Amino acid sequence: MVEKDPAINVLGGTLEVCGMSPVTGYFRDGHCNTCAEDRGSHTVCAVMTAEFLAFSKYVGNDLSTPRPEFGFKGLEPGDCWCLCAARFLQAHDEGCAPKVHLEATHQRALDIVNIAILKENAA
Repeated sequence: MVEKDPAINVLGGTLEVCGMSPVTGYFRDGHCNTCAEDRGSHTVCAVMTAEFLAFSKYVGNDLSTPRPEFGFKGLEPGDCWCLCAARFLQAHDEGCAPKVHLEATHQRALDIVNIAILKENAA
């Protein structure tokens, strides 16, 4: 059985829900929970924008195209999604980072992204 890391956000509080429509998270529980097996660190709760979705598709992770065989309708601007922390940082460095829900972003994101960058992009 996979053991989840404690559900604590980047502000030190209880990790809040990121998104239920579509259901997000490494564990598909709506939260940006993580564990040792989550190699991508799906810990940043981000609000999708058209600009970010185009960037993500360009760099090889198409989040906007529906994949019905996986029960995935595709993301649209305004949807909340648990992003890999490194992808968020890459988007930030390229000037197209989405907004972040700090209360729903797991503290493990801080292993990769500085809190100042997260706060700068706070929703």
